[in-house]
Amino acid sequence: MEKTIEIMIVDDHALLRAGLKLLLQKKPSFKVVGEAADGIEALRLYEEVKPHILLLDISMPRLDGIQVLREIKLRHEQAKVIVLTMHEDEEYITSIMKEGASGYIPKAAVDEELYTAIDYVMNGYVYLRPQEVQTILTSTFQKKPPKESDMKDPNVILSPREREVLGFLARGYTLVETAKELSVSIKTIDTHKTRIMNKINVTRKSELVDYALKYNLLHDGQV
Repeated sequence: MEKTIEIMIVDDHALLRAGLKLLLQKKPSFKVVGEAADGIEALRLYEEVKPHILLLDISMPRLDGIQVLREIKLRHEQAKVIVLTMHEDEEYITSIMKEGASGYIPKAAVDEELYTAIDYVMNGYVYLRPQEVQTILTSTFQKKPPKESDMKDPNVILSPREREVLGFLARGYTLVETAKELSVSIKTIDTHKTRIMNKINVTRKSELVDYALKYNLLHDGQV
């Protein structure tokens, strides 16, 4: 008997969600187990239904898809997320994949190709179109090795979210306060803090503050 693949859909447009659900229901092995219209609801529902595959829109209210993707991958490293979006430029695709997406499909091309993408991802592969593979490979191989002076630069070694978290912590915010400001869980902030300290090779909060001062990360909104 063919295994049922449980799928969750996240998109702020009800018509698109309905269209995706109809498309997916044509495959007997696919089962839609949840739908969400914004990022906050997406995180709550994901924890409840634990789908095999998450189909995730990027442009959403309250919490955008990139933040949702980042948060889910922090909580569930093996989560399988296929991004659906209208953006197709090189930098955008590369950034999505760096955040841990398992695949990418432009909304304009969502049809039976979605079946192929889900099959790829369920079998442990990353789904990208041939032209996107070329784009990412070219971008990767053209990058020069980081200079020794860059190995401490927050713009090189920290993600935008890590720089944002560091800014709050260095200004004296607690984990709880930082989590509230960024609309994420305390556990997520604690995970970010641990990763930041590992990346910049410090063990005390005073060293975090010194680092933030050195690289001018204490200003509100500074990322």
